[in-house]
Amino acid sequence: MSPQAALLFQGAIGAVGLIAIVLFSIPVPAAGISPGAAFGLGLAGAILTYGIILLLCRLFGDSAWHHQMEKLHQFACDYSWHVLIALSVFAGVGEELLFRGAIQGWIAQQFHPLIAIAVASVLFGLVHFLSFAYFVMATGLGLVLGAVYALTDSLFLVMVWHGVYDMIALYSLRRHPHLFGVK
Repeated sequence: MSPQAALLFQGAIGAVGLIAIVLFSIPVPAAGISPGAAFGLGLAGAILTYGIILLLCRLFGDSAWHHQMEKLHQFACDYSWHVLIALSVFAGVGEELLFRGAIQGWIAQQFHPLIAIAVASVLFGLVHFLSFAYFVMATGLGLVLGAVYALTDSLFLVMVWHGVYDMIALYSLRRHPHLFGVK
């Protein structure tokens, strides 16, 4: 996929989320925590999440997982640093607008917030389905982001968390693939 197509795809995800929020009048709480606190917590959460996922990868990664990491390593190497940073920002903003803001927000209006978190997280995992193990990892990350959003009422926090996590993961996959079992 060309860099332009990848960026357009991620931008479109955000546009769909924003349109859904406006079209369905989904409330997006903004009175949660201050932007500074949200940024700091998002940064800390991303670093912690990356560490946990790296540990789980080392403890439970099998040959199928390592093969998947090889594909992601190649993905990270196919794009320039500028494109990888832009993709991380677009994914953090766009995917959180769609999955936490629109989907989780809409479902939470209809059902219990825990159902909203679970459904949005499974959908998030399905969109990231590269293998079953990666689906489980993405769904788990979605559960964490969904719970943090529900607890803090800060979409900005989960956008920062997601975007910074992606930046760390892509940097590591490109510069230190051995951490993921990639030779």
